[in-house]
Amino acid sequence: MAVLRPRRSDRGDGCGPEVRAAGGAIWRRSADGGLEVLLVHRPRYDDWSLPKGKCDRGEDDVACALREVAEETGLECEVGPELPSQHYVDQKGRDKVVRYWAMVAVAGHGRLEHEIDEVAWLALDAALERLSYVRDTVVLDALPPALVALGHRGPAAPDATGRPR
Repeated sequence: MAVLRPRRSDRGDGCGPEVRAAGGAIWRRSADGGLEVLLVHRPRYDDWSLPKGKCDRGEDDVACALREVAEETGLECEVGPELPSQHYVDQKGRDKVVRYWAMVAVAGHGRLEHEIDEVAWLALDAALERLSYVRDTVVLDALPPALVALGHRGPAAPDATGRPR
């Protein structure tokens, strides 16, 4: 049984214009065939989360997700199925919507940039434990079933439990 640690609250009471953001749940196969996901650490907030960021004016959400992932991880990715979105109030009291997609790295230098000081490739269970926000666990919980829909695109997709087929 996993030991759960307290997570930061996802609640807020603010109002204001909606902030649009997008990001990715980047995944790969480990040497033993298991599912691994990439988490990023932001020293400014001392949190572990999925790479994401705000959309630029006129930018569509998929383009934003790819740009933010590249800026924060140095990885260029292929976009897969859309995962659950997050809706919450940010630290400035604004409504925020973050859309996520499953992603596979296809190129890149992997240098850390843009507010990130550390990345970690973790098995799905370990990633769920390390995440700082409950809302991020919903995104990762949806990843294995979404990858089943990929069939044989990219690395072999796991079954609905996250185990390799």
